Amino acid sequence: MSDPVRDWRSWIAKADEDWLCIRNELAAAQTPWSVVCFHAQQAAEKYLKAFLVANGFDPERTHARDALLKECLRFDSSLASLQAECQQLTDFAVDVRYPDIPIADEEQIGREAVAMADRICAAIRKRLPV
Repeated sequence: MSDPVRDWRSWIAKADEDWLCIRNELAAAQTPWSVVCFHAQQAAEKYLKAFLVANGFDPERTHARDALLKECLRFDSSLASLQAECQQLTDFAVDVRYPDIPIADEEQIGREAVAMADRICAAIRKRLPV
């Protein structure tokens, strides 16, 4: 039996759960935008970890997408184009879950978070083994 943490497909399966949550929340009568932001950053994080695992690297237990991306660049320097998205999504790991952090236009930020995560996941998907 393989170790799920060391199987990139397991990371993608967990990320797919985040995408399911995003789709469900976007279809809801009332969308909890902070939840959408959280799952967007989680999906991106898991895809980055999947890429690292697929390349034989044991990813660090961190929510910092920019740090994960730095490790990914060791295997594919073209991923540097995702730096801004990774940095912005890192803020959604914690901040959006606390009531004392005001978020101006929650819907716009939520939709941007989903778009950023989608770009990251799509770029990684292209680079994973078939």
